[in-house]
Amino acid sequence: MKGNVIVGQSGGPTAAINSSLAGVYRTAKDRGAAKVYGMLHGIQGLMQERYIDLSEYITNELDAELLKRTPAAFLGSCRYKLPEIHQDKGVYETIFSILDKLNIEAFIYIGGNDSMDTIKKLSDYAIVTGHPTRFIGCPKTIDNDLALTDHTPGYGSAAKYIGTSVKEIIRDSFCLEYDKGLVSIVEIMGRNAGWLTGAAALARGEDCSGPDLIYLPELPFNIEAFGTKVKKLLAKKPSVVVAVSEGIRLEDGRYVCELGQSIDFVDAFGHKQLSGTANYLASYIAGEFGCKTRSIELSSLQRSASHCASRVDILEAYQVGGAAVKAADEGDSGKMVVLQRLSDDPYQSGTEVKDVHKIANDEKLVPREWVNKDGSYVTDEFVSYVRPLIQGDVSPVMVDGIPRHLYRHI
Repeated sequence: MKGNVIVGQSGGPTAAINSSLAGVYRTAKDRGAAKVYGMLHGIQGLMQERYIDLSEYITNELDAELLKRTPAAFLGSCRYKLPEIHQDKGVYETIFSILDKLNIEAFIYIGGNDSMDTIKKLSDYAIVTGHPTRFIGCPKTIDNDLALTDHTPGYGSAAKYIGTSVKEIIRDSFCLEYDKGLVSIVEIMGRNAGWLTGAAALARGEDCSGPDLIYLPELPFNIEAFGTKVKKLLAKKPSVVVAVSEGIRLEDGRYVCELGQSIDFVDAFGHKQLSGTANYLASYIAGEFGCKTRSIELSSLQRSASHCASRVDILEAYQVGGAAVKAADEGDSGKMVVLQRLSDDPYQSGTEVKDVHKIANDEKLVPREWVNKDGSYVTDEFVSYVRPLIQGDVSPVMVDGIPRHLYRHI
């Protein structure tokens, strides 16, 4: 590479996003980049000329290994939607003048659907103006809803955490007995895609029956039918555990979480903040049957639990970071790196690049055939898909009994 590289992180963080950052840095340096800059808080920070030289933080191999094991976005993230080019050309002139100032040859953006929208718009502007900077998207999202890729870095670790946590919740739920039983409802992230919620089925094994019910947002949710199923289960067993997506909706399109509270916060991309689904359903069940209920919202733990990261996930995250730099160095732009599954047994994957215009602002949902007939559980095919992605462990670097992370002074 003759010029410099700049990399940013955008959207919700994951336990593996910094492994992609390490992959970008190491590959860029190996390919001759003089400097690798990091945008502070994504494209929004770049427009304010907030960036760092990553070589000041990654000074040796230990730093790189710590970075791979550090959760959240080391550079800071954002949820900023670039305007359409015809709406505000000045925004693009600002961004590209900064890229010229820094002699940027390759712009790498690590993120999900909305981040790929940024790559699409920047690469389109570069084509229109004849600008030489190349723009490549590096996939990241625990939601696993990016199109054209078999799966996304960040998903495997989140799925591993969810399967582990649900299993522990099931074990805990049988400790005490209640006269009318106990119903625990676990709320899991994912918005409109049920990949994360389906991962609750990983808890099932020789030593655990798994959750009793799993509800994904791909299918309409019927509260009365749900109550009937819970009632039948309570007649058979003292404890019932249900996994629900934060984004389950009624037949009329309303989110279940909206039934219990108003949703005031909407981000720049028009996404409502979804929270309170488990709480509403727990209250409903308690009111209907008089049993004890618990609502458990895993929340940000799903994306920040690096102590439970999947080795496959961390390695693939590093791999796609490197592949993004390689693609840019070889002349690609307006593309995103995707993962291809080559084999399940033994599990093998590879990378290639796809047109970001076919990925941005799209959502890959769980196939209908991977959910049972009445929509209350996932099939064995779903479990077979996700199980290879959670394999292996990445041991934290422990100091005084607590994991050590690579830290950037704010």
